[in-house]
Amino acid sequence: MKRSLVVAALATCGIASLAVAHNVEDRATEYRQSLMHVVGWNFSPLSAMNKGKMPFDAAEFSKRADRISFLSEQLLEGFQKAPPAGVKTDAKPEIWTHFDDFTAKAKDFVTEAKALSDIAKAKDEAKDKEQFKRLAGTCKACHEKYQNDD
Repeated sequence: MKRSLVVAALATCGIASLAVAHNVEDRATEYRQSLMHVVGWNFSPLSAMNKGKMPFDAAEFSKRADRISFLSEQLLEGFQKAPPAGVKTDAKPEIWTHFDDFTAKAKDFVTEAKALSDIAKAKDEAKDKEQFKRLAGTCKACHEKYQNDD
């Protein structure tokens, strides 16, 4: 009787740990997708200002640059050390086979986002736009290599 209780308890723990592991993958993917969505929400007006599609507003530019800087530091947290199994994502499997390169690109994004936030405080439109281009370059470098276009 005791043996079957022990076996049942161990089986339950095993099933629960698999469910938690899968849940962590799902949650990590949802977390990073949500962060990317919020980064994009703040990035779009900066891009529009940079391209002259909307008037440059130094205060708005600085506010959104601060947000992107804050969010940038959280992105890597959403990428587990192994690819998520059975989770819908635009992330290419190459992220996990070249994780050091991917991490370096993500850190470049953090560095340029922080620089944008700092530069934007001076409210110099030309410098803001130049730094925004550097930040956008880090996005492009990572997305071209590690994001599916589908």
